[in-house]
This record gives sequence, structure tokens and C-alpha cells, in this order.
Amino acid sequence: MFQIHVPSLRPLTTAHLAQTMTLLCLPVGELRQQIEAELASNPALELVEERRCPSCHRLLPDQGHCPICSAPATDLMDEPIIYLSPRDEFYDGPRSSGGEGDLPEDNFSATWEELPTYVLRQIAPDLEGDERKVAAYLLTNLDEDGLLAIPLVEVVRYLHVPLSMVEKVQRLIQHADPVGVASGSPREALLVQMDVLEEVGSTIPRLARPIVMEGMDLLSRRLYGDLARKFHAPLSQVHKAVQFISDNLYPFPARSHWGDVRQPSGAQLNVYHHPDILIGYYNEDPEKPLVVEIITPIAGTLRVNPMFRKAVQSADEEMKESWREDIEKASLFVKCLQQRNYTIQRLIQKVVMFQRGYILQGEKYLRPLTRAQLSRELGVHESTISRAVANKTVQLPNRRIVPLSAFFDRSMNVRSVLKEMIADEARPLSDAELADMLADRGFQVARRTVAKYRAMEGILPAHLRMGVMAKSL
Repeated sequence: MFQIHVPSLRPLTTAHLAQTMTLLCLPVGELRQQIEAELASNPALELVEERRCPSCHRLLPDQGHCPICSAPATDLMDEPIIYLSPRDEFYDGPRSSGGEGDLPEDNFSATWEELPTYVLRQIAPDLEGDERKVAAYLLTNLDEDGLLAIPLVEVVRYLHVPLSMVEKVQRLIQHADPVGVASGSPREALLVQMDVLEEVGSTIPRLARPIVMEGMDLLSRRLYGDLARKFHAPLSQVHKAVQFISDNLYPFPARSHWGDVRQPSGAQLNVYHHPDILIGYYNEDPEKPLVVEIITPIAGTLRVNPMFRKAVQSADEEMKESWREDIEKASLFVKCLQQRNYTIQRLIQKVVMFQRGYILQGEKYLRPLTRAQLSRELGVHESTISRAVANKTVQLPNRRIVPLSAFFDRSMNVRSVLKEMIADEARPLSDAELADMLADRGFQVARRTVAKYRAMEGILPAHLRMGVMAKSL
């Protein structure tokens, strides 16, 4: 079992719980900023430069990791080595004996923030009062395609706000990047995207809007001649509109590149992260247990300044009261930070053991895992798991960076199996047949869900695959 410092299990006060939950949501970069802000504003809080292990509190060498917490305590391959890694610099791989040391920051890959956080950060300056809670409610009710999974009237009833406010906030979200997010349907998302492109000076082909509004069924079946007859237009205009839709619009905003369509062609809006968690091999040996570093963004130790605590005793009554408040705040912050780290350690241990196949072999081996299931195993509220997972990224042994939420994405392994089944089909299989075959493999997926996953992977429906297959013979 990995080494871990267990904080006091006494019930948390309201202030302790609230601050712990706030810190739990923060990725490592924002946590660093929060720590720096606390150090700057509270004279009772100090950072001791000596390096101590955040788990066992032993003194650490000038470089490297804790030799106790980062050593395997068992011969079991499935048992990961998990420890907190204090540092004020970042590099692109876990430390292990015989490593090359720190690598430059540029070696990091790009990865996406979670969609609700990314969108909310863009629109926050334009929100006032109750609009903030409307935005939060809408963004937490997006489906995996970035579409709104609830009717607007539900927001009105739940938050007791006017429909006009909900519609205003929805428009703000829809015009953020990725454009069309929080639309009620793929059709609405496409129309919003055309509106935005037109606002920034793009020329929209004459038939693009009519096709999206009234011809999506024909478009999905590539019946371009029928579209030309329906809209009494030359076939060349249909092809021009179809090409525009294909090149510029995305029916599922969350599945598109999160680069703004307002940018010039070829421009990209990348969101870079230092990973919060690094997964590698012990001594870089794939036959050894996995090593998991949970980054803590300071190389020293936070504590209540003992000199400040001593000075309180000789201060006058007015100053004494103020200083005691500073000491209480500093002590609370240190305890909440420890609680945050402890919670993430427990969560990561369970996730890494459960999803070892995915970590080592890819998406096909991702096992179904829910936040509710994990909360029951850890004995915490599901919202605690959601906060711990939010905004965090993980670097896998192959150096790929993924959101921590990817470990809970049931659709990934289903889509991977689906692609294999279609690649091996002797004849084009219908979505219903594919659903039955998936059920035989333990995946209970509805036919319409198969159709959605197939579309997400860019795979044609059966009748169109039949045509492609016939042409290749």
C-alpha cells in the first residue's frame, strides 16, 4: 500500500468544508496562485524553504522525491505507487531513478479544459447577479456533445428567474467558443454558427441555411439531387452549400476543435495545461508497478509562522484580536490544503487500480466507472468526487495528456469496439445489428446511441457503407 498521511477524521466545520471544497476544484496552476495570494495577504502564513514530503513529512533531498513514499511497498503489479510531489517547476514526465532531470516547459502537450469551465471563463465578465447561477446551471446540464440536455423552462422553474434572463445567458454561451454550445439541438447549433460567421464577415452560401433548417434528413443521406429539387436550385449551388457546411460547421460543438471560428483560417486557440497528475513506470520499467505523482505547486512547506504566534502574546488587545484571526485563517488554510491532497490521493489510487488497462493499453480497455460508484467506495459525497475530478489533467505513460474525467467516459471503449466491429464487417451492419452485437459483448447501448457514436467517429450509415463497398469491388 502506498504511504499516506491521514488527516484528522473529526467532523469538518462549515468553514473548513467550504474552503476544502474550493481548493479541491483547483488545478495545479490555479492552486499555486491561491497559495501565493494567501501568503501575500496573511502575515501568519509562511512558506518554509526546506523540502519535506507532503505525505510523511520527512525532510527531502535538494532534488528528487521521497525515497519512502515513492518506493514500492508490495510486489503486486496492480498496486500503484502514489505520492505527492512538491515542486515549483514543471516538466513532462514522472521522476524515477536514473531519469534525466527536469525537461523544458515547451515539452508539454496541449490539452483541453473541461468544457463548462472553459466556456464560463469566457463569458464571466458579461454576467451580472443571477445570470451567474443561470450560466452555471446551463453549463452543468450539457450532454457529452455540448448540447443542452434540459428545456429552458426547467431552468426558469428551478432558479425562479425570468425566461428572458435564461435566453440571454444561453445566447452568451452559444456565442462563446466552441460556437453553438448549449444549443437545444444540432440544427440550432449549426444555425448559431452561421450567424456568428456572418457577423464576422464570412459569406454564407445561399442554400446553407435552408438545407440546415429543412433539409438535414436529405443531407445526412447525401441525396444532393433531392436537395436541388426541393429548393429549386442548381446542383452546383447545393454542392457549394454542402461543402461550406462540411468545412465550417459542427452539429456537436463539444466534439469540434475548440478553436474559435472567429479566428482566421488555420489559426488555433489552444488551451495549455501542466498536468496535475503524472503516471509513469517505476524506474521506467513497464514490468514494474505504475508510479503516480500528484503535483503540489510549492517546493517548501506551508505552516503558521511560530514567531508570529509568539508575538501575539505580547501584543495589545486590539492588535491581538486581529492577529489571532490571521493565525486562525492560516491554520485553516493549511488544514484544508492537506485535506485536499488526501482526498485526491485516495481518489487517484482507486481510479488507477480500476483503469490500469486503459492507462497501459488505450481506450478499448476503459472500464465503466461512475462518480457515484467511486463516492460509495471512498465514503464521500458524489459532489466531492466531482470537484476532485473537475479541471484536472493526467499525463499517461505514453506522454498523452487527458482530462481526469476521461477515466469516467463510458463511451470511449464502446466507440473503440464499435469501430473494430465495423472495420471487420463482411457486409454493412445496421445500427440495430451493431447494438445487438455490442450487447453480446456486455455493452447495453440503444440503437440511437450506436448511431450517435458512429457519427462521432465519422462512420457512414449502413446503406452508404454498402455503396462505398460496392464501388471498391
